[in-house]
Order: sequence, then C-alpha cells, then structure tokens
Amino acid sequence: MKRSACLIFNPVAGQGDSEQDLEQIKAILEPEIDLDIYLTTKEVGADQLAKEAVQRGVDAIIASGGDGTLSAAAAAVVGTHIPFGIISRGTANAFATALEIPDTIEAACRTILQGGTRTVDAAFCNNYPMVLLTGIGFEAETVEKADREAKNRFGMMAYVLAGLQQLRQLESFDVEIETEDKIVKTKAAAVTIANAAPPTSVLAQGPAGIVVDDGLLDLTIVAPATKAAAIAATVHLFQSASSGNPVERDDVGYLRAKQFKITTQPEQKVVIDGEVVGTTPIEIKCVPAGLKIFVPLQEEVIPTEKLEGLPNLVVKEK
Repeated sequence: MKRSACLIFNPVAGQGDSEQDLEQIKAILEPEIDLDIYLTTKEVGADQLAKEAVQRGVDAIIASGGDGTLSAAAAAVVGTHIPFGIISRGTANAFATALEIPDTIEAACRTILQGGTRTVDAAFCNNYPMVLLTGIGFEAETVEKADREAKNRFGMMAYVLAGLQQLRQLESFDVEIETEDKIVKTKAAAVTIANAAPPTSVLAQGPAGIVVDDGLLDLTIVAPATKAAAIAATVHLFQSASSGNPVERDDVGYLRAKQFKITTQPEQKVVIDGEVVGTTPIEIKCVPAGLKIFVPLQEEVIPTEKLEGLPNLVVKEK
C-alpha cells in the first residue's frame, strides 16, 4: 500500500505559476504517495488544515508555500512525530535553507520520497509557532514594508529595498530580556531570537553557527549608535555568518537560553517566521526535538588517507 500524506498548498506563494507548480508536485509524488490535497484560502490557513490532517491520522504532512505557510503548517505537527515535508515556493525560502532542504520543487519532492528524516527543535512565541526566528524592531519593520506587490515584482530584492528604506528611520528602544537565570537591560535597534536561521538572516547571526537541535534559542542584540554603525554591524554579521565565527563588535551582543521573556519601551512590532503578528511584550519557549522533517539522505564520507602529523614523514610520488 502507498503511504498517505496531506499536501497543504498555498496558491498565492512565490512568483511562479501556482497551477504549474501543483501539477509538477503531483506528477512527482502521486506515483508513490496517496496525496490528500488542500489549498489554503484567506478564510482557512495552513495551521487549520494541518491540524485537521493530524486528527485524521495521516502518515505525513507536506506543506508548499512561503516561510509563513510552512511555519503555520508545522505548528500542528510539533510534538506528534508525524514527519513533515517542505516544498518551498516563497520569496526568501529561509525555512529550506536553514534546514538544508532543497528549495526547488523537484529536489524537494525527491527528498520527501527518499524518506530520510531528522528531528529538530521548534518553538512557540506568544503561542504562535516558530521554526525559524522572531524579529523585534528593525527586522519586523522591514518585513512589513516588503509587501506582496513588492515581493512579486522584485523577489528577494524587496527585502533589501525595504531594509534600506527602514534604515533612514532607524530608532533605538529600551529592551529588557529575561532568561531562566538572568535579566538583561539595554538599548537596541533590533533583537532577533532564532531557532534556525540561514546566513541571509543576518540579524540573527550574533553567535553564528546556529544549531537546530541543541534545545536552545539564540538571541542577537544589535545596538548601533548611528546609521553608519548599523551598516557596519550588518556587514560584520554577514561576515560572521559566512565564516561561522561569532561577532566581535561592541554594539552586537548575543546569548543562548531555553526561553526568553522580552519587553520593550516603547512597544515594537514583532515578526515570526516572516509574518508580522503583533507587538511586544513576547515570551518564547523552545520545544526540544519538537519537529520531525524530511531531509536529504547524507552519504557517509569515508576518509581514504590521513598521513599528516606522522613523525619524520616522507612521501614520494610514483
């Protein structure tokens, strides 16, 4: 018998032809999986569709859309041990990149068919699901400015243009961060709490090397004094993400914890996994090993030679 899966498909995600995208997904998956297909609407979101699928007892849930759709669908799967498939069709596709999942339809479908899985952490922010990150301040304002029309016209550049526009209005705010064992008070222009984040999510890259299955959340505080410092800090964060080394600037701080309670003065907008959902204060808690996802099978690399370090080593080519 074929295994069953519920496919939750957002028809307005991305910049491509959604009908063609759906036909391509069906052509690849349906020969091997009994697909139960549901489309999201303004009235019925991916979270509700996924919750109903869990209640029906499907073998797997597959979500196709942008990061917001994927995060919403994942919420119903957290803690269920039902494997979750990801077919990214959004503007940023940060979800797939952070979890090392292909972001093309064909490769993502092949990943699901291979059946390899990995268990990663999830989180909840003010009872909203969070798989990637929550942004307070600068990032939330930037996401809000990059509206659907801009993303359809410019793709990823919509975020860059919105960020440059928001940089002109950069303002700092007072923030209090409470963890299990400490309270931190400071000023900031952006606070980002990440469960997983690709290198392109530069404001999350304070500690660099974010680990998706360590049971911890990574918080980065960016507190530049001027617009020029903000640009310099952003560049440094990008370099940190690329090199895998933590930041070394006085106006960027970071810490790790299982949960955070954050208040600001004045209130700041909050974005969760690419969707603006309200304002501070917020409470975020990690759900260790909360999500089981389909990932590409990793080939074991067996070293064929290791000679360096041997005493008095001499090697001659034949």
